[in-house]
Amino acid sequence: MSPTYHRVPRKMPLGFSTKLNQGIGAIPDTVKNWVFNSFILLFYNQILGVEAFYISLVLAVAIVFDAVTDPLVASYSDNLQSRWGRRHPLMMIASLPLGIGIFAIFVPPPELSEMLLLGWLLTFVILTRGLMTLFFVPWAAIAAELSDDYNERTSVMSYRYAVGWTVGVSFPFFIYSFVMTGSAEYPVGQLNPAGYPMMALCAGLLLSFGAMTTTLLTMKEIPFLRQHKTKTGFGFRTTVRELLLALQNRQFALVFVIMILIGALAGVTANINIFMTTFFWGLDTEDLRWFVLSAMGAVLAFPLVALIQGKWDKKQILLICAYVSLFDGIALVLLRFADVLPDNGDPLLLVILVSAGVFAAGIAVVQGIISSSVLADILDDHELRTGMRQEGMFYAAISFSGKAVSSVGIVMGGLIITAIQFPTNMAPGEVPDGLIFKLGLVVGVVIPLLYLVPISLIHRYRITREVHAEIQRKLEERRLGLAGKD
Repeated sequence: MSPTYHRVPRKMPLGFSTKLNQGIGAIPDTVKNWVFNSFILLFYNQILGVEAFYISLVLAVAIVFDAVTDPLVASYSDNLQSRWGRRHPLMMIASLPLGIGIFAIFVPPPELSEMLLLGWLLTFVILTRGLMTLFFVPWAAIAAELSDDYNERTSVMSYRYAVGWTVGVSFPFFIYSFVMTGSAEYPVGQLNPAGYPMMALCAGLLLSFGAMTTTLLTMKEIPFLRQHKTKTGFGFRTTVRELLLALQNRQFALVFVIMILIGALAGVTANINIFMTTFFWGLDTEDLRWFVLSAMGAVLAFPLVALIQGKWDKKQILLICAYVSLFDGIALVLLRFADVLPDNGDPLLLVILVSAGVFAAGIAVVQGIISSSVLADILDDHELRTGMRQEGMFYAAISFSGKAVSSVGIVMGGLIITAIQFPTNMAPGEVPDGLIFKLGLVVGVVIPLLYLVPISLIHRYRITREVHAEIQRKLEERRLGLAGKD
């Protein structure tokens, strides 16, 4: 099938500023994810006294709503025709309101009943997630459009993760050091209600700043991004048809299934990880801020990506990282069960946990960069087979799978807290040892072992460096043939 797009060809490789300007867009999603995963369940359960299961149910409903909007936004963006291209108008609309939604989540009106608190939470979580979809889907699509080169697109993703990790460690450090500090009344800072409004304000400002900045700075790239040659339509049927077309690509369908499984497992742990750090490891905000040092692992990983990609295929890199990170995470909890690690409160324990965080951050950065680059390679295969470039739909489908299935995981996370009868408004040292053991066993051992299922599916990925080179050769032949006809 013939391509249906046109764009101005680039005469030079992508420059530093282009990659950095695109990478700035990682700020909103990074901050939003950290705030959501770290504080929503803790704030509404431990501080406002709302039942954990009900909170998780509300978050699950919001994620399902958000997941449904992902393919709709993607289809609209992929088919949009405007003087500002297919992506930037949606990013601009979402940028400023983003911060309002996340701020409102943590400043509910006083004296609300449990039911009204849940309604407030649902309203503003849906608003924040919906606006994030409107920004994130077209922004992620631009990253795949900037370059067709096998190695250069990995470099583009590296800048995205560099910015994300820089903010991802510095923002928590700032919050734990200056906003959620401990006090005589609340020695564990994350349990102090007074810190949440300022934390939410800072997060909101960062969300809007990051989204608006990357939107404005990347507008100069619009001529180099693909535009439709002919008028296209948009509607629910079009969205379903395009989603099904994307899933007909076997390699993409494989990645889609892998992400569904990962999303379900990640959803279980994401919202109760703060329970692990607070109650299992006994860390307060004075301790948590030192995890900013995990940035060292991320910094070391960025040049490492280019080095290892020169020696191995992306599939091999992903498999190695997956196995290493899996067993590295489980090892710490097992060592605690075996009484090998120092007791909670011992400075040496913090050194060990932070060191493990540095290593885990490095592995995570490599995984994230290569995974994003893999999806861009699959887009080339899809264009060869169908003549269509569905960057928005591909990234939305991956986002859809993670959000829709992680909603189940979030409910399960709330069920775990409820099932083990974890108490509310109790200091970390007062929780019975039996409950701490159950929390660590489920979150730190049982759930991570289930990651072996999606890891086994990575072995079936088939687009190697040589296969991708052949895809690009055939695409170039097609383009030259069409240019000759013109």
